[in-house]
Amino acid sequence: MLPKMWSVHYCVRACVVLAQPLCAGLQQEACERDGHSADIAACVYRVVMCVFLVFLFFIFGMDTADSPTKTQDSDDENYNLLCQAHEQFNNCEYDRCLELLQQLETKGESSALILRHNRAVVNYYKSGCTQHQALLQELEQLPDSKPAPGEPNGGISLKHAGSALTVARYNKALIYYHRHMYGTALERLAPLVARLEALEKQMAALVATLQLQLLLATNQLNRAEAFLDYLQYKLNLVASAPSPSPSGSPDEATTTTAAAAAASGSTGISNAPPALENSVTRVAGESGSSLQLLQLLTHVLNRKPVVITEDGTPQFAALKAQQYYIMKDFQMAAKQLMRINDECTQAGTVTPQLSTCIANNMGVIHLRVRHYAIAAKFFQNALRFDQQLAANLRQSTLQTMSSARSCEIMYNLGIAMLHLRRPKEAFHCLLVPVKQYHSNPRLWFRMAEACIMEHEAQKLLGKERHTIENVMNSLGSKPYGAHSTAVPEPTLEFAALCLRSALTLTLQYKANFFMANSPEESLEQKDAAQQLWSQQQDNNFCNPSKPISLESLENMLAAIYAAHSFVSLRLGDHVTALEMAKQLLQSERLSDAHKLLGHMYAGEALMMMDRSGEARDHLEPTFVSTLNALDLETRDWQLKSLDAAQNVVRYNLAVALALQNDFQAAKNLLLTLTHPIVSKKALILHRYIELKISTSTLS
Repeated sequence: MLPKMWSVHYCVRACVVLAQPLCAGLQQEACERDGHSADIAACVYRVVMCVFLVFLFFIFGMDTADSPTKTQDSDDENYNLLCQAHEQFNNCEYDRCLELLQQLETKGESSALILRHNRAVVNYYKSGCTQHQALLQELEQLPDSKPAPGEPNGGISLKHAGSALTVARYNKALIYYHRHMYGTALERLAPLVARLEALEKQMAALVATLQLQLLLATNQLNRAEAFLDYLQYKLNLVASAPSPSPSGSPDEATTTTAAAAAASGSTGISNAPPALENSVTRVAGESGSSLQLLQLLTHVLNRKPVVITEDGTPQFAALKAQQYYIMKDFQMAAKQLMRINDECTQAGTVTPQLSTCIANNMGVIHLRVRHYAIAAKFFQNALRFDQQLAANLRQSTLQTMSSARSCEIMYNLGIAMLHLRRPKEAFHCLLVPVKQYHSNPRLWFRMAEACIMEHEAQKLLGKERHTIENVMNSLGSKPYGAHSTAVPEPTLEFAALCLRSALTLTLQYKANFFMANSPEESLEQKDAAQQLWSQQQDNNFCNPSKPISLESLENMLAAIYAAHSFVSLRLGDHVTALEMAKQLLQSERLSDAHKLLGHMYAGEALMMMDRSGEARDHLEPTFVSTLNALDLETRDWQLKSLDAAQNVVRYNLAVALALQNDFQAAKNLLLTLTHPIVSKKALILHRYIELKISTSTLS
């Protein structure tokens, strides 16, 4: 038994050389394949969108707002009180505004829903815009449907601000958006979006702006583009985006941009009270500008040709940097971001939000060009700026809460730490985003990768020295301590849990993967898509990263199978290791490197299960000659050539032959091993075989 375990032990060591570094190389391969880092969580457009979104409405109206004719003196008096309350609200005289609202309630004003809503909004602003939880609770208590016929009407349609129910729903969705609860915000906003055509134009612009921003925040890029077409062609809320002209004239693009701003910013208000007219005009102008910015951003993220004319604001300048990044002009993207930083510093307009976004985006660019240490430094700076925002989120404004991006930045920092071979730091960084993005299979896989890398690092430090005695004692049992798999520590036990989660999610997403139509079909169905924009689908399975392609999904699945097989071998679960290796070999679009790993892990699992005869089928070195040498040379792992791969496979085949007592064949195979990667192990195995041959001769 002793010689057998000696041989198998070194077979394990030979296979270990291949496993973990391949996973790290896969991430860089994804970067090159997709045109942007597959794991990058927060891209450049974050600096664009953390600035604009319309604040909460103050509903202006009364029971007779649908008719300009006042039939009673009390109507005129109530109307004047409401006008005064609105004026005091705009002047930030919140105590006086509350007194006027109380007078309206005392006079028996029947618009109870409007008064409750307005009182909640005024109290929110009175608290310094920090008591958003109390405001949300008050809004959630408002009735969510119109009163039945014959009941007192608390949800009165207002000529310029929409109905009370509409504004209340919008405000609830807005609060959830700022709290990063995008799914809930989309649910709250859905009834308004469904009847967008029936809304008053200014309210429709606000709802459309928030809906488009939510679609982009959740990486639903196809749906965002279809929704934008719907706004443009059906509702006429946005104009056509400026595209590169055949003549290349910049004046034409500038004119188009100005026209778009003018079209989306028009108000069309007439016969309105001055206070209300000014308020709605301001809201319309902001929503029009935001829609224009979101329109350009949607086209940029969908890689559509569009001309971005800077207007001197950081938003359009950052959008230009995003366009450079998408087009892989990383040097210009970095210069654009630095120019934004310099101009804002000179103007004294630098904020923690802006500093956070610029530092994060500079880290994204350096990560993309493989400057991992510099990228990590930028991400650490971004975290420091973000901590100034998130110091006390419970007492922060919604705008500040919306700007906090520590979760995405920690994701990016974790990827950079993986590239820097600092797995423990990477693991603790990735623990932060996994609490929010627990349905992201790539994130679970990265955590498993960090666990494997940390395990290998500890082995190199000598904390797990395998001797002949402890190898023999570990026969039939797991060679590791009884750790709970639920404890989030960088151990192989937790890696197995992460890989099971990643595998389950990936298989589910692959079964539901949506294949886009061809360009011809898409062109024919354009009108239908505008009508049914909500039926568009996006493969945004890896939020907060961008939507994933089918090729990336299959490559990730192969990497998960390989890592799962390796971890199972380490934990002594040879049945699972063999199953994962077989699944790996059956994968579609399997790379040559993963094909080599699949055969190695399958052969090793079979040998550990005393099925050496079957293991020889996976360890025949003839298949190595058919592998692509470039696939090995370009990966970040220890096997850099076909010669190294041939020597590792031959060594493991020699182990299998020795286990079958075919010592002479094993000895002859060892004589062909010349690569340094297996030279020491081959020498030890050769001495063992000589000892066995001499022992059998003497007996």
